[in-house]
Amino acid sequence: MKAVLCKTYGPPSALVVEDIATPVPGPGEVRVAVHAAGVNFPDTLIIQGKYQFKPDLPFSPGAEVAGTIDAIGEGVTGWSVGDRVIAATTWGGYAQAVCAQASRVVPIPEGVDFQTAAGFVLAYGTSYHALKDRGELKAGETVLVLGAAGGVGLAAVEIAKAMGARVIAAASSPDKLQICRQHGADATIDYSRENLRERIKSLTDGRGVDVVYDPVGGALSEPALRAMAWRGRFLVVGFAAGAIPSVALNLTLLKGCSIVGVFWGAYVRNEPERNKADLAELAAWLREGRLRPRISGVFPMERCAEALQQVIDRQVTGKLVLTTHD
Repeated sequence: MKAVLCKTYGPPSALVVEDIATPVPGPGEVRVAVHAAGVNFPDTLIIQGKYQFKPDLPFSPGAEVAGTIDAIGEGVTGWSVGDRVIAATTWGGYAQAVCAQASRVVPIPEGVDFQTAAGFVLAYGTSYHALKDRGELKAGETVLVLGAAGGVGLAAVEIAKAMGARVIAAASSPDKLQICRQHGADATIDYSRENLRERIKSLTDGRGVDVVYDPVGGALSEPALRAMAWRGRFLVVGFAAGAIPSVALNLTLLKGCSIVGVFWGAYVRNEPERNKADLAELAAWLREGRLRPRISGVFPMERCAEALQQVIDRQVTGKLVLTTHD
């Protein structure tokens, strides 16, 4: 089978596409014939050796796939060859087949195509875990989403709206903010032109926001933290800007607020049954049309470096996916 391989840590341009042996599912695993794979920011980190996990070289990146089960390992029940599924893999997904733990597989909702499904699990799983479990978001509260036009950002906008919150979307251009409004944002902030903290004050009558969803980091984190409401929750999701910010901890004292870490991958491993229930609810919302994943680009496997570079350059709204079969 064909697979994208990382043979040495480096930029996307260092990746190659080669033929490798088709994997065999072990106990508790299923093998998925991959039709599409989501392209995510962690994929850009893992190929550079900057992610929390460092698989042995060579390896294929790709943390989420959509396809059909074509082999089942020992001890697996509840799945059949031919089932259409979404699988979370951490890595290995940029290939024509990948093995995944059966506990990390969910059915593709009826009527959803492979490309849409491939861009669903990581972004929506992360954002649901962040907002519901870590942020304890309640209906009627106000959420600020930074980097709101990206994959996890748009997912957070939609999920927060589905949970009954008021959503303020912050992004770096009018075009990106227009997309955020199309996906349910109630108000927007262009932080390339507007003062983030002052605009939050204006939009909340000085009260501040109950929850900050921050996948960006860098220079945006501290002004967002300073604009928290009393008992607010600041969700640390990632650092797409590249810099990990240092913040004055006295702000948490003054605001009575919490800084909460969000690491969906660890949640999946440590609490698989809760994650399975989360994904089932998200799949139901997708089937009902309450969630509308935005796939802004589709690339063949051979152009994976181009897709990953667009993610690094923050040129993507919503998600990109790779197709792995001709």
